[in-house]
Amino acid sequence: MLLAHAITLAEARSYVAALADNAVSIDASIEYDRVLLQIDFIYADLIPAISPVLVTDGDVLFGVAESAIEHFVDHGIDGLTVELVLDMLYAARELDAP
Repeated sequence: MLLAHAITLAEARSYVAALADNAVSIDASIEYDRVLLQIDFIYADLIPAISPVLVTDGDVLFGVAESAIEHFVDHGIDGLTVELVLDMLYAARELDAP
């Protein structure tokens, strides 16, 4: 895995984890955790660690996570797989709406 790929993956994982930590409901948090598990499955657990994210604004967290996941395609992940992960992210976001 090249450095740019590892950075994109770490960013996606970190921001989705921050979304889970800041979710307004336990159900939304669980759905974000499911997104993390799916990302881990895609990469066969050969993944960088989650880094702390100091941002707590849900819109910012979601935007960065969404963008990072979209860039998985640039690093060789199948487009359909990326769309399925994004769909999971959007479903979690719907549960996280106040």
